[in-house]
Amino acid sequence: MARPGDPKFLARAGYRRRRMADAARLVPLIGAVLMLVPVLWPGTETRTSGAMIYVFVTWAGLIAVIGAMSRPLGRMMRDPDPGAEPAPAGDED
Repeated sequence: MARPGDPKFLARAGYRRRRMADAARLVPLIGAVLMLVPVLWPGTETRTSGAMIYVFVTWAGLIAVIGAMSRPLGRMMRDPDPGAEPAPAGDED
């Protein structure tokens, strides 16, 4: 529960970091669903070349999406949150 003095909104950098991490968690699920689409096509047992092209293009698209997300997500995870207070030097667990 929020205390009365807490801000109502997250800092912009923290919000973007969480949304990017959420999107990165969804990519494998979306990829699995997209890879299963050819199973639903009628008559694919005789026309497998179209399904193979679809799977290859989907696979290449997923690689491109993950590649495009990896650099900003890595930079966001590596840099500390600019709105957060630094941890005290003596409080190490």
